Amino acid sequence: MVDYLPEDTPSTTAMDVMEEEFDGAVANSRVMMKDVTIQEAMEFKEELEAIDGVSEVMWLDDAIDIKTPIEMADSETVESYYKDGNALFSFHIEEGKEVETTDAVYNLIGEENALSGEALNTAVSQKMTGTETIYAAAILIPVIILILILSTRSWVEPVFFLTAIGVSVLINMGTNIFIGEISFVTQAVAPILQLAVSLDYAIFLLHSFGDYRRKVADPQEAMQLAMKRSFPAIAASASTTFFGFIALTFMNFELGADLGLNLVKGILLSFISVMVFLPALTLMFYKWIDKTQHKQLLPSIPNVGKHLLKLRIPALIVVLILIVPAFLGQSQTDFLYGTGDQPENTRAGSDVAEIEEEFGKYTPMVLLVPKGDLAKEEELVQELGDLEQVQSMISYVNTVGTAIPPEYLEESQTEQFFSENYSRIILNTTTDTEGDEAFAFVELVRQMTADFYGDDYHAVGESVTLYDMKNIVERDNTVVNLLTVIAIALVLFVTFRSISLPVVLLLTIQSAVWINLSVPYFTDTPLVYIGYLIISTVQLAATVDYAILLTEDYKERRKEMRAFEAMKKTMDEKIFSIGVSASILSSVGFILWITSSNPIVASIGLLLGRGALLAFIMVVLFLPAMLLLFDKVIEKTTWKSNFYKGE
Repeated sequence: MVDYLPEDTPSTTAMDVMEEEFDGAVANSRVMMKDVTIQEAMEFKEELEAIDGVSEVMWLDDAIDIKTPIEMADSETVESYYKDGNALFSFHIEEGKEVETTDAVYNLIGEENALSGEALNTAVSQKMTGTETIYAAAILIPVIILILILSTRSWVEPVFFLTAIGVSVLINMGTNIFIGEISFVTQAVAPILQLAVSLDYAIFLLHSFGDYRRKVADPQEAMQLAMKRSFPAIAASASTTFFGFIALTFMNFELGADLGLNLVKGILLSFISVMVFLPALTLMFYKWIDKTQHKQLLPSIPNVGKHLLKLRIPALIVVLILIVPAFLGQSQTDFLYGTGDQPENTRAGSDVAEIEEEFGKYTPMVLLVPKGDLAKEEELVQELGDLEQVQSMISYVNTVGTAIPPEYLEESQTEQFFSENYSRIILNTTTDTEGDEAFAFVELVRQMTADFYGDDYHAVGESVTLYDMKNIVERDNTVVNLLTVIAIALVLFVTFRSISLPVVLLLTIQSAVWINLSVPYFTDTPLVYIGYLIISTVQLAATVDYAILLTEDYKERRKEMRAFEAMKKTMDEKIFSIGVSASILSSVGFILWITSSNPIVASIGLLLGRGALLAFIMVVLFLPAMLLLFDKVIEKTTWKSNFYKGE
């Protein structure tokens, strides 16, 4: 995640400075060895240091002189490294080598000992992404085929849908080679989102082709007419999603741009595939569709529009009651800015719990301060040491002492403390990596250091990085949401040539988004922020199609009949198509949630699944109520509305 922060972020600059000035890096892993003596722990430390990718292994011997009896040393310092016969080592795993290095560490420590840390989280995420994407697809594709079989009248039609979109998904994934590298979040989410969001385009075209086959004898002519009729709906649907995803590329936190670019590319490829490849494929094999016809498997519900319209007043009242608390709730949710915790039923999750139970929480932070003034450095170290969140510290002034000038010692004895320009102070803190307390502590340490050195210092560490990430993505949120709403409003304005209809449609879908994103607040569940940001864009962009489909049909029928009759007929005709789209998108979300052990991917899945269901409910209950309520306003604010005025 750090790689996606802008280069001028303070924590990113600090990391670059430390890599230039010092050989070592901030510890991103911990190992707990159980039932070991001091001597055995020292031997293990050497074995750990010998593993490729491991550096900066720190233990008790780096904090105190273990040649003297440890009973004489500060007990708090000792117990942060060695307690009840258990030894805790902190070390750094090189970026890019997380998977192979953590595997090697597991081989060294065996089943009975524990490993945790940021590097392990990255390794687990990278390992699981490929297998879990395949696992999710293996469940998802049969579910989608089942939904499509139930909703079509040919056994092979679903194969055509999936082939057209599947080809575009494969091309999209293949063309990522030209980008160079993509995030594991993008790899896990983008292919499945592309499939779910753009399957509608294929459904629109083939349903239209089926209608014209019953009217026109020549299949080629039927396809030409179907393409002409379905092009505006497919183009409008693709445009809303396209511009929604474009908004993600404006994020300063580049993970949004990474995912946004991938999805934009995917939507374009899906659109081209449906308008070029699918017609050719269908005309080559249309006889298969004819030979595999079957009865409609789902029974149609007579007068469904009439029954649902009876709920329009209660639906309006319920949404008006919920909309303000939902809006306020979604803005007050507690967010996680990192990858979130590993589930406790996994080795990584249970190891974290074991280490924290024995040694407590541990979040290292490194300060780089100008070299030279040991008295000032000692004063800062003393003040930092008085903070209750600081468990122990390693610096020259408290490990060697100011009584011995550094120039009297060999370089091998001072290189971990001094570079050419900086002194390094390592704080072992007991805060979480993120949260109100952790971020308040980062602010406090930065302020205390600034009191001594002004702006001439650097702070490095996971909590520092997440603090910077929080500030950046909060700004991104405003920009992305505003751009998404403006872009979709413009698409709706062009599609309907109306001032009021874009407002009604956006209010419908945005209300569903707010209700969805407020659930974590009211259930007191922290939400992974990347999931929140993606869903606030994706749900709006992907589910506004349902509203477009219903409103477009209603607007046409309204030219021939009164408002209530037009809405009833529209709902009788379109609720089935909208239900198919919503059930596919919702299935995608819930399957991602169930199959992924990655907290980011799982949270995106849950929000997407719930969001698609809420959008469906809003479109079939709240939107018809709004269209009927504001019928006269819509007529006056829509260009060439030509609404029916008969008695």
